[in-house]
Amino acid sequence: MNKLIILVATLALSGAITSCKKDYVCKCTETHTKADGSTFTEPTGSPLTFKDTKPRAIDRCNQQETSGTDLMGSYTTDCEIQ
Repeated sequence: MNKLIILVATLALSGAITSCKKDYVCKCTETHTKADGSTFTEPTGSPLTFKDTKPRAIDRCNQQETSGTDLMGSYTTDCEIQ
C-alpha cells in the first residue's frame, strides 16, 4: 500500500514539473532588403509574452516569423525567445 502511495505521489509530482508554465518573451526583428541591395534591420512592435511551457513558447514564437515583399522591397521577420 505504501509503495502505491509513493508511486502515485511521484507521478503527480513529475506531471506538475513537466507542465510548468512560465512567461516567455518573444522578440522579433524585421530585415528589409531594398531594390538596390541595401538592408536595414528594425524591431517589430512590442515583444509578445507567452505563458506556456518552454517548447510550446518557442513554437508559438517561431510562428510569428514571416517574409514577403512590400513597397520598399523584400523583408523577413525573425523571432526568438529571450
